[in-house]
Amino acid sequence: MAPRTDDSLPAAHGHDRSSIAAPDRRRALTRLGQMALAGAGTAIAHPAWSQTASSAALYGQRPEAMAYALEIAEQHFLPPDWVADAIAQARFLPRVPPLMVPSPHPAARNWAAYRRRFVEPIRIRAAQRFLDNEIRTLQRAQDQFGVPVDIITGILGVETIYGQQMGNLRVIDSLSTLSFDFPRAHPRAQARNAYFKAELAAFLALSFRQRKPVQSYMGSYAGAMGLPQFMPSNWARLAIDFDGDGQVDLFGSTADAIGSVANYFIAHQWTPGMPTHFEVQVDESRADLATLLEPDIKPTFTAADLQRLGLTLSPQAAAYPGPLALIELKNGTDRSTYYLGTDNFYAITRYNWSSSYAMAVIQLGQAAMTG
Repeated sequence: MAPRTDDSLPAAHGHDRSSIAAPDRRRALTRLGQMALAGAGTAIAHPAWSQTASSAALYGQRPEAMAYALEIAEQHFLPPDWVADAIAQARFLPRVPPLMVPSPHPAARNWAAYRRRFVEPIRIRAAQRFLDNEIRTLQRAQDQFGVPVDIITGILGVETIYGQQMGNLRVIDSLSTLSFDFPRAHPRAQARNAYFKAELAAFLALSFRQRKPVQSYMGSYAGAMGLPQFMPSNWARLAIDFDGDGQVDLFGSTADAIGSVANYFIAHQWTPGMPTHFEVQVDESRADLATLLEPDIKPTFTAADLQRLGLTLSPQAAAYPGPLALIELKNGTDRSTYYLGTDNFYAITRYNWSSSYAMAVIQLGQAAMTG
């Protein structure tokens, strides 16, 4: 089933797109901008807001937030007063910005410890129950999109334990905080700030289309929502109505979540029938690891390349015709674990840029299938 592509906005809060003619909309935006600037004298305008602001502070006191409301309304054809009111009620979350800053002393990566968090008895039992309850819908998604049952099961288990942990922060608060108070200490602060501002706009457009109160959406500190933890832009582009009720609901419809995950992977070049990885033997004293690991997790090498660079391949890997990547899963001070990743392994990392994440998804899904 294709994603919904209807851009029309239904009537909501007494407005629809056609009720705001372009000249009137521009006048409304201008008035709102003047109001925002006029209120600058009463706004909290500290140069280090994210370090000093109160958690009770409302973004309605911030002229830059109110000015951005104008841009969102104009770009997404939303009622200006509705957008301004939504952002005005958003609250600064002081604990969110520090979560975005990389630690100056990160812990050594440890695949064994990471795996214990996600491929463990409680989550495996939950995965098995989910598989038993939803096998028909999972099979339908596999048949329609070519994304295997175990991969979809693994994603939803790692992300939220099948809806048990979908986040308890108001999405409007999280995205406003990251839009207007993204930490300047982040090495890519400008790009990340622009990303979250776009997600805030996408979220408001989504809320308006769905006729749901902005404050009713709960999610992660980054603004991810629902069973599959989609960001608003991905919800808008890739979430689908897979239960046939005429709406997309990633919070309450397991079927919509299953279909949307499958659709996400197809959009990120998942190839039906392709394996995700192969076993490999790595003699670290003989293999040219510097060359092998330089492309990171992007499949680059042929099987012949890998053998020439010192790896011992299984018969299945040696016969594989497509590009492969050497995946290193570090285990702290112990020897690393290695796999060969295909383009489908790489597709899983489009959900979360982490080879440990991708392997946890694979192994949790496999555990559910074999348990």
